[in-house]
This record gives sequence, structure tokens and C-alpha cells, in this order.
Amino acid sequence: MAKRNTFSTYTDLGFWGSKLLLNHLPFVLFLSFITMIYIANSHLAERNVRNIQILQKEIKEMRWHYLSIQSENMYNSQRSEVAKKVKDLGLRSLNERPKRLIVKDEE
Repeated sequence: MAKRNTFSTYTDLGFWGSKLLLNHLPFVLFLSFITMIYIANSHLAERNVRNIQILQKEIKEMRWHYLSIQSENMYNSQRSEVAKKVKDLGLRSLNERPKRLIVKDEE
């Protein structure tokens, strides 16, 4: 009569299988340790990539902010804009050439 194949016959290691597994147990544990290190390293790399992307986005926003402030500063430093702002203080632009004062040394 033929032997019936069940799940337990496939999972039964027998004497030689268990001896083989016990002999190679340190190598299997080493491979498991290396696998855990590999997984941890990939998680760390993904976290670093996300942080880099966040920092690049912040740099881009700060560059936009810098350029807008720079253009506003250039607009406000134009001669006509400065004249408008100091008009309330009673200052006005000079319409004639400046006069030169010459001081003679008395020796």
C-alpha cells in the first residue's frame, strides 16, 4: 500500500535534517542579523531622503522670500521713492549744483 503524503510528512525534518540545521545554526543566525542590519539601513536612508527633500523645500521658500525682499528694497531705494518718503520731514532734492566751500589756511 502507498504511503499517504500529509503536511506533517513535509515538515518532518528527521534526524539528518535536524542535525544539518543545528550544524548550520550560527550561519543562519548570522544571515538573520545581516538581514536586520540591511532593513534598518534602508529605513535610515529613506528617512534621510525625506529630510533632504524637506530641507530643499525650505531652501526654495527662503530663496523666494529673499528675492522678494531684495526687489522691495531696490524699489524703496529709488530716488523718487526716497524723495516721497522724506517730503514729510521737510527735505527736498537739490535743484542746483552743490556749492564748494574753500577754507584757506592762516599761517
